[in-house]
Amino acid sequence: MAPAITLAAEAPKLSAANTGFMLICSALVMLMTPGLAFFYGGMVRVKSTLNMLMMSFISLGIVTILWVLYGFSMAFGTDSGSLIGWNSDWVGLGNIGLTELWPGYTIPVFVFLVFQLMFAIITPALISGALADRVKFSAWALFVALWATVVYFPVAHWVWGTGGWAFELGVIDFAGGTAVHINAGAAALGVILVIGKRVGFKKDPMRPHSLPLVMLGAGLLWFGWFGFNAGSWLGNDDGVGALMFVNTQVATAAAMLAWLIYEKIRHGAFTTLGAASGAVAGLVAITPAGGAVTPLGAIAVGAIAGVLCAMAVGLKYKFGYDDSLDVVGVHLVGGVVGSLLIGLFASGKGQSTVEGLFYGGGLTQFWKQCAGVFAVLAYSLIVSAILAFILDKTMGMRVPEDDEVAGIDQAEHAETAYDFSGAGGGAAKTAATAPVAAAASKKVDA
Repeated sequence: MAPAITLAAEAPKLSAANTGFMLICSALVMLMTPGLAFFYGGMVRVKSTLNMLMMSFISLGIVTILWVLYGFSMAFGTDSGSLIGWNSDWVGLGNIGLTELWPGYTIPVFVFLVFQLMFAIITPALISGALADRVKFSAWALFVALWATVVYFPVAHWVWGTGGWAFELGVIDFAGGTAVHINAGAAALGVILVIGKRVGFKKDPMRPHSLPLVMLGAGLLWFGWFGFNAGSWLGNDDGVGALMFVNTQVATAAAMLAWLIYEKIRHGAFTTLGAASGAVAGLVAITPAGGAVTPLGAIAVGAIAGVLCAMAVGLKYKFGYDDSLDVVGVHLVGGVVGSLLIGLFASGKGQSTVEGLFYGGGLTQFWKQCAGVFAVLAYSLIVSAILAFILDKTMGMRVPEDDEVAGIDQAEHAETAYDFSGAGGGAAKTAATAPVAAAASKKVDA
């Protein structure tokens, strides 16, 4: 019998299917930032609507340019000390071949980098919801640039970059529980502790001005999150991305229902805002865990997150920090819950063979998750507070009190979200047509 011939493993080849799939996922993640803008924009008062929209939109501009110049290199370049990456060939993205593949995958480097860019864009935008009504737009824009550079890019390397300490430790974060949501939530807490409360906090009503806008934003986030989560497997060859897609839907539904049930018991009503917030809490919690748990596990993750996040949003009134739109309560708490529950619910049948406590794996993975969660939380909280303090003492982070009371839209953008004085109706039209209506009435009486 002739000796067996051992062939070397074939190198990955560019897959048009996976490339197309990932480009679509990238577009879905990009849509999440405008979706977030609508979600936040509807939750603020009328006088702050445009500012809230702009705080998300400006991230699309700033972070994109930084990513091209050095961000991608810092996050995914050659590791240095398990803390940061660097690859001079990626500076400016001018030395990347069109068909050059991301190592170990069947998609081009350009596809991987643009997918990751969309994560880098939405993460600082998430922070903005905690700062509604009171931050100078110029200070916010500079904060985004500085925060992306010294917080997001290094943390992304820790979690997802080859050689990053959390990646090498085995911390599981499928799509951004630590790098995105805990990172942004902790940053939000750090900044609001520095800049203080809104004028009238706990005294004036600060209700959402447009719940339909909130629901539109939540729907866009839910839609885009399928790309955010399922796309993070960087392909569609082995079913893990499909599992993540299913778990994203399942956990979101469970969290929404759990939030509403808690809300009905605690406050006596099923609110629209609660439904939207519960859905987002579920999306946040399943983001790190969805590739490691079964659909039943996803129900548990979503339901637990829905209740705990609903409870957490009230803590700002108890402890006195003004988290305007509940970034801490939803993104920080939801990210922590989803990340830690991996240590309990990981089935060993998804993205890896790692098993959590409830599947016979003990607490080994749970302690790894704790290390990733609390390291990112502490780093982002401290550094973000320092950045806010420096900006506040140099250029000032807050708008003047008079501008805050009158409306930050007019002060910072010289615009208002709604114009009620046009020909379409409103007070001006009513005043103009009143004499005509009065004359007609007299004719009828005659």
